[in-house]
Amino acid sequence: MKVIVLGAGVVGVTTAWYLAKAGHEVSVIDRQPAAALETSLANAGQISPGFSAPWAEPGLPRRALRWMVRRHAPLVIRPRLDLALLRWIEQVLANCNARDYDINKSRMLRVAAYSHDCLDALRQETGITYDDRQRGLIQLFRTRRQVDRCARDMKLLDQFGIAHEFLNADDIARHEPGLSESRHLFHGGLRLPGDQSGDAHMFTQRLALKAEGELGVTFHFETTVEALEASATEILGVRTSTGRMTADAYVVAMGSYSPLLLRPLGVRLPVYPAKGYSLTLPVTDAARAPVSTLCDDTHKVAITRLGERIRIGGTVELAGYDLRLRRDRRAVLELSFSELFGAGGDLSQGVYWTGLRASTPDGTPIIGPAGRFSNLWLNTGHGTLGWTMACGSGRVLADRMSGRRTEIPCLDLSPDRYTTA
Repeated sequence: MKVIVLGAGVVGVTTAWYLAKAGHEVSVIDRQPAAALETSLANAGQISPGFSAPWAEPGLPRRALRWMVRRHAPLVIRPRLDLALLRWIEQVLANCNARDYDINKSRMLRVAAYSHDCLDALRQETGITYDDRQRGLIQLFRTRRQVDRCARDMKLLDQFGIAHEFLNADDIARHEPGLSESRHLFHGGLRLPGDQSGDAHMFTQRLALKAEGELGVTFHFETTVEALEASATEILGVRTSTGRMTADAYVVAMGSYSPLLLRPLGVRLPVYPAKGYSLTLPVTDAARAPVSTLCDDTHKVAITRLGERIRIGGTVELAGYDLRLRRDRRAVLELSFSELFGAGGDLSQGVYWTGLRASTPDGTPIIGPAGRFSNLWLNTGHGTLGWTMACGSGRVLADRMSGRRTEIPCLDLSPDRYTTA
C-alpha cells in the first residue's frame, strides 16, 4: 500500500518508520527544510511514561483561578475572541472530575508505557543515539498539598505496573546531588526509575535518515500541504505547494495544524495549540547540574540533562497560533532553574524557543481512522507528551493500517470517543 504521511515531526517520522517496516511504500510531506524543526525541535527532552497525566484533573479550575493572579504562573490564557479556544476550555472543564481523570490517565499511561517499550526495542535494533539517558525522572513537590495529590497517581501507577518510589528531601539529593543546596524547598518527590530523556530533534532527524536510507521512505521537504481533496467517502489526493500527490492512504500527523487541515472536510478535532517554551544552556558546573530529568510541580517546569547541555522546558500559554517569544514566560523557566540548580548552567547563554503542542481536552492523543473517509488516518493531539508517546503511537497506527492486531487496546484512542461519550 502507498501511504502519505503529512508532517515530519517526531510523531510523523516514527509513524513513517513503522509503516515502512510493515512493508508499505511511504512518503512524508513537511513544509520545513528538514525533519523535526517545529514542536519537536527543542522540547523538554522527557520520555516519561510514569509522568503521563491529563491537565484536566479535579481541582484544576480552582488552581487556574489562583494562577491568574500569580506573576510566575504555569498557565496563561491570552485574552482573545477565539471560539475554538472557548469550546476546548469547556471540554477540559468537563473532564475535571475524578472519574474522567482516572479514565484519561489510564489511557495515557497505556500508550506511554507501550511507547517506552517500542523506543527501547527501536534503539536496540538501530543503535540510534540522541543524547539519551536511562536514569529516571523525579517529580519535585514543594507543598504538602502536592504530596497528597500524588497519592492518587501512585495508585494508578501500581495498576499499570510502572515502577515508582516516594522520596524524602535527602533521598532526592542522593539521586540528584545538584539539588543538595536546595533540598530545604522539598516536601518530597516521586521517582520514576523507568523514565528516560533525550533530544527529540536529534532522534527524529537520525531516524528519518535511517528510514530513507534503509527502508526507502521518501521525504518531500519544503513542501507546504495546502488541502486534502476528497469525495464523500475517501481522500483522493493532497494539494501541495509543489503539486498534487496521491496515495492509497493518508496519515495526518501535523500536530496543532491538523484541525486546520481537516476542518474544510467536516472533520472537527478537539485539538488546540498549547504553547510551550524552553531554554537550552551549557553546563557550567557538572556537580550542580541535573543528572537526568526533574519536574518542578510548582512551576510545571521540566529540567533535563542532554549531554553537555541543560534543557529547561514548560509552561502552558493559550494564545492560538501566536509564536512570539514572551519575556514573562522565560522568567518562569529561569526562576525554577535558579532556585533548584543555581550555578549548574549559564542562563545568560540560554537559547530561547517556543513551540505549539497539539492538545486534546482529555490529554489523550487521537490515533485511528478519521470518520467517514475510509483511507484517512490520524496521529495527533499528544500535548506535552509527543516525544514520550511517539513510538507507541506510530506502531499502533501502522498495525491498524496494516490490518494487524495491535499489542495494546486502541479503540478508545480514536476521535469517536468525542462523539460517543
